[in-house]
Amino acid sequence: MSQATPSGRVLRGGRTLARLLLVWAAVTGALVLLDEWLTGFDMRDWWQPPVAALLLGVLVAVVWPLVVRIALPVAFLTFGVSSFLLLGAGVLAVFHALPGVEVHSFRTSVVVAVAMAGVAGAVSSALAVNEDEVFFRRARRRRGVADLGDCPPGVLFLQIDGLGHDVARRAVRDGSMPTLAAWLRADSHVLRSWHTDWSSQTGASVCGILQGSNDDILGFRWYEKDRDHVVAVSHPEDAADVERRHSDGRGLLAGDGAGRGNLFTGDAPHVSLTMSSLALVVPSGSRRERRARDRIGAGYHAYFANPANALRTLAVSLVDVYRELSAAARQRRADVRPRVSRGGLYPLARPGTTVIARDVVVNALLEDMLAGRPVVYADFLGYDEVAHHSGIERFDSLEVLRSIDQQIGRLWRAAQLAPRRYHLVCLSDHGQTQGQAFADRFGETVEQLVGRLCGGPVPPAPRRRLFGLRTPAPVEDSRRPAEAWQVTSALAEGSGVVARRLRDRVGRAAPGEPGASPAGEHSAVRRVAPGVVVSVSGHMAHVSFADLAGRVPLETIEQRWPHLLPALVDHPGVGFLLVHSTEFGPVVLGRDGLHRLDSGVVVGADPLAPYGEHAAALVARVSGFAHCPDVVINSRYDPETDEASPFEPHVGSHGGLGGPQQHGFLLHPRSFADPGEIVGAEQLHRVLRGWLTDLGHPEPAVTDDRVATPA
Repeated sequence: MSQATPSGRVLRGGRTLARLLLVWAAVTGALVLLDEWLTGFDMRDWWQPPVAALLLGVLVAVVWPLVVRIALPVAFLTFGVSSFLLLGAGVLAVFHALPGVEVHSFRTSVVVAVAMAGVAGAVSSALAVNEDEVFFRRARRRRGVADLGDCPPGVLFLQIDGLGHDVARRAVRDGSMPTLAAWLRADSHVLRSWHTDWSSQTGASVCGILQGSNDDILGFRWYEKDRDHVVAVSHPEDAADVERRHSDGRGLLAGDGAGRGNLFTGDAPHVSLTMSSLALVVPSGSRRERRARDRIGAGYHAYFANPANALRTLAVSLVDVYRELSAAARQRRADVRPRVSRGGLYPLARPGTTVIARDVVVNALLEDMLAGRPVVYADFLGYDEVAHHSGIERFDSLEVLRSIDQQIGRLWRAAQLAPRRYHLVCLSDHGQTQGQAFADRFGETVEQLVGRLCGGPVPPAPRRRLFGLRTPAPVEDSRRPAEAWQVTSALAEGSGVVARRLRDRVGRAAPGEPGASPAGEHSAVRRVAPGVVVSVSGHMAHVSFADLAGRVPLETIEQRWPHLLPALVDHPGVGFLLVHSTEFGPVVLGRDGLHRLDSGVVVGADPLAPYGEHAAALVARVSGFAHCPDVVINSRYDPETDEASPFEPHVGSHGGLGGPQQHGFLLHPRSFADPGEIVGAEQLHRVLRGWLTDLGHPEPAVTDDRVATPA
């Protein structure tokens, strides 16, 4: 079973009694102070504060768990704020039951409830005790009655989103992840890397890991020409549709598994904070059946129904907001580059992933272990989010990584007392590659670049002003051929071999008429030029010619948009392009060479050489996807600086090939079978499924209501 640092103090016997007495004394003291401070609160006799503190403790320990089950829908809709209102009502009832105690308003009772929760939380923190103690006590009681001894060990798959293998190694070495470091030093676990698909995005990776298939998933978002729709896996309906395409009912979590904080369910019957499950519209009977299967403590609504949880998480969130503002200010003062704007609502939104979602997921995992779930998969998003804005190894990113490691340590300690044995496996869905954003480096977004080269309207170029504000600056109309050629030449450092050949081909070909028309007003998909759609996922951009059916070949693109391909391959921010040739099939174009994927013939310098030995096979696989765009752009990776410019406004980013983004990490018990080299999320799924089989978990069967549909 997983090993780690020695567990923290678990109070037993007399120490538990001492803790209760200290909390009681602290709440009594708080009531005395509130009596002096609040004008609408009066306790006249010396015996009233200790008796009231005792009754309030009974209220929270005995009555409150029963009340919260009834009031759960209200807590769900108010994100836990109603917990304090309900607790305030209980406090008011207790005070009215005590003779001589006067409370003049409901607002006063709510203040007392909040203060009581804060004092109890402060005392627990001072004693190095948190809500794990509740789990430990419940687990010890359950172990006496549960009969799970003959069951195979359970497995917790803990995903640290966006943590690359090399960053994980250095974090272990430098002390940012002491729990994982302790496992490795004890030789109980093995740390290895795995190679992502071409799309090193969470959508493609997690669907492959959980569902066993990521066919036709091109990124975090992509355009499907046949229905004129941009799919975004962060949208509930799109995530549910993607899962329906790839699920056969035999996902990694099928059976009695649980998924926490994921994009897809993995066919788990117990899920929370899972994107694909939010859009499911099921009959009322099915909803009742689902409620019967899911534990009440599994969701964030139950977590925030606990007033102590809500108060603690709110306080830590405020601290995290301060940390973000402080880190952003330090970057500006030191002129750290690359960096992006971190103002607006981001400081308030950041705690959603770094604190709130993390705490809720950990709470759900504790409940899953208490229930003896056989396999659980959870995603910790905080590092990925902060690394996007701060950088992959900046100090505040590593602080978030340390906080995740602390939660993993909590889960390990809980696993020692769970009703069944548990193994812990840590992994990531991809890494991140750092670099200055494409728009900041080159003065226009990739959408603007493609739109301009395809004859679309020229947007005003951004210009930085004081306080980070941007005002438009005039730009020449690039739709005129001569000026377009001048702008393209200025962007390129020199004329590459492939660019020259493409221009020669265009020059020899007969000039074609514009092959697209403006999008109709009914379309919700924005066109960057008449009939041209661009979707972006990190280091990958997709260009689709919406008015032309099917995969548009290279030869047609050259005739109808003659400046597009030469300018793209010559652009210093573009690494390579994937197009389809009528004559040669899928072809990868770079500045100084091309690679014909079907035959393996390379002309000039191989454009895929900087992207590793698996690049050709991974790109060829995407070329065979049903919704493969007409042109796929991968950003340029510089091995000398280990940087690439993402097409989104991020510092650390992912989504394509190039650098650390394509190497996730996998840390597993040494007793598990050696998986060898892992290439692609689907193969990683097979490895994880194989480990479960080796432990004795049964293979899931295809269910009647979860039949896979063609992608």
